[in-house]
Amino acid sequence: MTDQTTRIAELNDLCRLGLDRTARTVITATCLAALSEAEGREAEVLAQAEVLGAVRRYAFAPQDGPERARGELILRGRSVRFTIDYYDRALEWGSENPADPSVTTRVMTIMLRGDD
Repeated sequence: MTDQTTRIAELNDLCRLGLDRTARTVITATCLAALSEAEGREAEVLAQAEVLGAVRRYAFAPQDGPERARGELILRGRSVRFTIDYYDRALEWGSENPADPSVTTRVMTIMLRGDD
C-alpha cells in the first residue's frame, strides 16, 4: 500500500467514525424507511442512529479495498452499503487529491443494496 493510499484510508476512517467535521453523511430515504420499525420522525432518528453505529463498527474485508471507502453489512436482515466519495471543497467537482483534506470534502452515502 502506498503512503497516499494509507493516508486516504486514515481520512476515510475519520469520516466513517464521524470525526471529520468537514465530511457529509447521507442516508437514503429508502434505507431509513426500510430500517424504521414504525412511521414517524422518532423511528427514523432511531434507525439513523442504528445504521450509523453499524457503519462505525464495520470490520473491513480485503475485497472492500485498501482505501476503506466502501463496505456492505447486514442490518435487520437488509443489505446496507456505504461508500465514501471525494469532492472539492465546494462540492462541485471530484477532488484532485483525496489524500489532502485541505482540498477534499468526503461524502459518505449509506443506502440499501438496491438504491445504487
